[in-house]
Amino acid sequence: MRINKFLSEAGICSRRKADQEIASGHVKINGQIATLGDTVFETDVVEYKGEVISAKQEKKVYLYYKPIGVVCTEDRREKDNLLDAVDLPERVTYLGRLDKNSEGLLLLSNDGILNQQLMRPGFYHEKEYEVQIDRPVTAELIKKLSEGVYLTELDRTTRPCTVKKLRSDTFSIILTQGLNRQIRRMCKELGCHVKKLIRVRICNLTLDDMKPGDLRELTAEEERTLREQIDR
Repeated sequence: MRINKFLSEAGICSRRKADQEIASGHVKINGQIATLGDTVFETDVVEYKGEVISAKQEKKVYLYYKPIGVVCTEDRREKDNLLDAVDLPERVTYLGRLDKNSEGLLLLSNDGILNQQLMRPGFYHEKEYEVQIDRPVTAELIKKLSEGVYLTELDRTTRPCTVKKLRSDTFSIILTQGLNRQIRRMCKELGCHVKKLIRVRICNLTLDDMKPGDLRELTAEEERTLREQIDR
């Protein structure tokens, strides 16, 4: 089996991403740095970033309510990093980061294909947030947010989205892209400051009764529905 296919089937990443990781020297076969096109046999030992990888890993998907203060990084040298916060037995990757001062729903998985499908902006998967700001939510603000906002720092205009007023200073917003600190940048461009930001939904998955720090596996029905949505 080719090394990129091995990594893909092990749930590490897609084949394309595997080629990038191999070229970067992050993959070893029997202690030697792998090269593009290498073949892996049953008796070979494959390592990815220092960890031995099994060919047939059980795919796991978790829901995690990220509290404020936890940093979305897999670097354990970072204080308050995500991996130390969840302490799972599998090597997982987070899907859709939240900045340190935001809270809410994260997906964690060791399924590289699922990760790639959910993270590509071209798939238009929905992510919903509740946002509290430092001024009243007006009809004009809702209109401007929903039509798309030009972000000076990124030199990009956000996609049109669905925005709804929830309370005098709070609105919900449904995004289908994940630009860096997108909501905070959108609000800044329109003259307001985000006081609180919570992600409440990713596709069919919601926080429901979860509290900050809670972690659980997806139910069979939740995972089935999620995979049906991303395979469309």
